[in-house]
Amino acid sequence: MILQNFENLTGAQRQMFADTVVRLLANAFLARDKKDNKELYYFVLSFKNYFDEYFGVIGYELILDRDRGALQLVTKENQNLVKLKKEESLILLILRILYHQHLVETSVNDNVVIMIDEIHQKYDALELKKKMNKTDLVSVIRLYRKYNLIEPLGDPAIGNTRVIIYPTILMAISTQNINDVLDVIRRLASKEGGPAVEEAN
Repeated sequence: MILQNFENLTGAQRQMFADTVVRLLANAFLARDKKDNKELYYFVLSFKNYFDEYFGVIGYELILDRDRGALQLVTKENQNLVKLKKEESLILLILRILYHQHLVETSVNDNVVIMIDEIHQKYDALELKKKMNKTDLVSVIRLYRKYNLIEPLGDPAIGNTRVIIYPTILMAISTQNINDVLDVIRRLASKEGGPAVEEAN
C-alpha cells in the first residue's frame, strides 16, 4: 500500500498532504489557475497515488482533468450532496452558459472572464417573479468562490466587476451539451427546486 510509505515523506510534505485533504473535503474542487489553489493542485499531481489510496479508503474518488487544470473530489455513492436553492441553481447554470459562450467567442485559455452585469442580464431574461437583488447575488458568488468555481476580481455588488470562471465549472455541471443546461434552466424557471452539486464533507 502506498500509504505505508507515508512516513517517508518530509514533515512539510505530510503537513501539505493534510492541508490538501482538508481543503478538498471542504471545497470539493481545486482550480490550477486560482491563486490560492495552485500549490495544492500541483502537490496533488506529485502525490496523486497517496491521495487516491487515502480517499479510496474513506469512500471518495479524486477526478483529475489535467488538460484543463481542474480537480474534483466526489463520493462513490453520491452522498453528501448539497441541496441548492432555486436561485443558487439558476446562477450556477447561468455561469455554465456564460463560460460556454465566452470560451467559444473570446477566451484564449480555459479560464473565462465575465462581468457581474452579465449574470444579472441572464437572470432577468428569465422573467421570474422574484428578482435577484445585489445582496442575494453576492451571497451566491461567495458560495461558488468557496467551491473554487469562480473568483470575483473586486466587489461582486458592483455591476462592472469582473469574475473569472474556472474550468472546474465543467465538473460541477458535467454535460457537454449546452442545450441540456438551457433545458434545466427552463424547467427551474417554471418550478421550485434545483439540482444538487457534490460537496465532499
